[in-house]
Amino acid sequence: MKKITFNLLLLFGVFCFAQTDNNEFDRMVEAEMKSASSLQNLRVNPNTQNYDITYHELRFTVNPNNTTPYINGIVKTTFTALSDMNTVTFDMATALVVSSVTMNSSNLTFNQSNYELNINLPSTLTTGTSATVEITYAGSPPQAEGGFTRSTHSGTPVIYTLSEPFGARDWWPCKQDLTDKIDSFDIYITCPDTYIGVSNGLLQSSTTSGGNTTRHFKHNFPIPAYLISLNVTNYTTYNIQAGLGTLENPYFPINNYLYPESNTATTRSAIDVTVPIMNVFEEKVGFYPYRSEQYGHVQFGWGGGMEHTTMSSMGGWSRSLIAHELGHQWFGDKITCGTWKDIWLNEGLTEYMAGIVVEALDGDAAFVSWKNSKISNITSQTSGAVYLTDAEALDVNRIFSSRLSYNKGSMVTHMLRWVMGDANFFQALRNYLSDSNLAFGYAITNDLKGHLEAVHGNSLSEFFNDWIYMQGYPTYTIIAQNWGAGQAKITVNQVQSHASVTFFEMPLEIRLTGAGGLVHDVVVNNNTNNEEFIVSVPFEVTGVQFDPNKHIISKNNVATLTNEAFELEQTISVYPNPANDEIHIMMPTTTQLEKVEIYNTLGQLMATHQTADFRIDNLSSGMHVLKIVTSEGAIHKNFIKK
Repeated sequence: MKKITFNLLLLFGVFCFAQTDNNEFDRMVEAEMKSASSLQNLRVNPNTQNYDITYHELRFTVNPNNTTPYINGIVKTTFTALSDMNTVTFDMATALVVSSVTMNSSNLTFNQSNYELNINLPSTLTTGTSATVEITYAGSPPQAEGGFTRSTHSGTPVIYTLSEPFGARDWWPCKQDLTDKIDSFDIYITCPDTYIGVSNGLLQSSTTSGGNTTRHFKHNFPIPAYLISLNVTNYTTYNIQAGLGTLENPYFPINNYLYPESNTATTRSAIDVTVPIMNVFEEKVGFYPYRSEQYGHVQFGWGGGMEHTTMSSMGGWSRSLIAHELGHQWFGDKITCGTWKDIWLNEGLTEYMAGIVVEALDGDAAFVSWKNSKISNITSQTSGAVYLTDAEALDVNRIFSSRLSYNKGSMVTHMLRWVMGDANFFQALRNYLSDSNLAFGYAITNDLKGHLEAVHGNSLSEFFNDWIYMQGYPTYTIIAQNWGAGQAKITVNQVQSHASVTFFEMPLEIRLTGAGGLVHDVVVNNNTNNEEFIVSVPFEVTGVQFDPNKHIISKNNVATLTNEAFELEQTISVYPNPANDEIHIMMPTTTQLEKVEIYNTLGQLMATHQTADFRIDNLSSGMHVLKIVTSEGAIHKNFIKK
């Protein structure tokens, strides 16, 4: 089992009704806020912090036909003591009535109150020692929080769960702490044989007896309690295969459980896109983490979806929803963000995975449109950081901010790709996902930053400070000018929308256009205001465009071409000035240097040079004049010898 010990008020794993197009996306965010708001004051239960969960055997008997959402359960839990303990406490709704608790077939005493089950152990369990208890219970799970829901579809009863973030306790005794992942679990779902049960992991068996069917699923990867799901109705199946299909890593199943009325050619065609999406993700960030089991979708009654590990619960079948939920299997399920403040590690990275699908399956133009839509939403307000403050981490509306956690998080992810280059960026993500200290556990922002920097070979602190921790975005003013044959000068200025950032250092893509549809894109590394760049361009420039491929969050940019006449003197610069021991002359590549003459202020010739770089050690201190003779003519430049 993986455990994290970040000491914050609110801790969490992944949660996400994934977004799709705008209307569905808005409904998803509203649903997330609704499901979390009633639980916002819940904190980690201090009475469950003295042990680690390692294994659950979950046996549930449910009947969707019951007018009351009723459940019978037998839960075996193996745990390891982190300190000497005489009692063990589980989170459990008081409405679920426990009839017995045993250890090694011996009955134990217990009591229930205030959403807790407190069990008295037969003797002191010493630190590092493991034990297993078996809890038998029955009852009607509370409906207010939506962790366990009985509903209908086309008149047929259905039961489904959505435990994110604190709803698992409503239907089984668990450790609700979202930072204690269970190493593995087995789940047995028994229901009338007119229905079938669906859960995470790989189906092991299905047996029918006495009018009931029991289906056994097994999941062998670490998982927090809230990502375990239970679904029961008259599902029909639609099964396909996915994966890159290499000899070492063969195909694996995508098992889909649909309401009969939804199992149509249209729905099946929509689900089929999971295969190319899976291929895109495996190519970019590595093999699907749960290849040895399955991936799949199970239909349920909430809007949007929920990324239950290996079996996403789905309320719709848009491609962007399918892509987002699948992306969570890497970013959220395999590696879970460690705190509310790091929410973008789940939602931003995952939403960018959905953007990568647009790029891969629809092409560059569609991807530019996708990014432009994100940028428009992000810049609809002038403030807001990706990373949350302590106070913001207590505000459900801020945690689930579509503008910042989802959209700005996804565009900042793209900007990291732009800064690092494709090869380095995706390699860093693969390294992050395969880090044994993080995989199937938890991560914070600095964990990702470290992996990005290791591959990039340079610090990304400035980038993270500006784009992750601070607020706002830049507005650029770009002026381009033809600068002699085969060259252009580009001058860059920016202002910031928020005072927390003094300057956004970024590589900028500038598109220069010419007559007859000629296009030439250049990239300049902008680090200061009024910075000038001389760039090669194979035609006379007639137009200029800033950031044509939407690599940067920015707004209200202005790019203009000045018609000022080309002047030789403007194209030649002398540096450093003042100089101590050496002078360098920079000029257009199309201009040839013939000679350089150095004069003192009395007009006396002091030296002659044939190169653009020369030493001035023998000159006296003070003002001197350079006569620079070129193929385009002669100019004069003053410089000071220190």
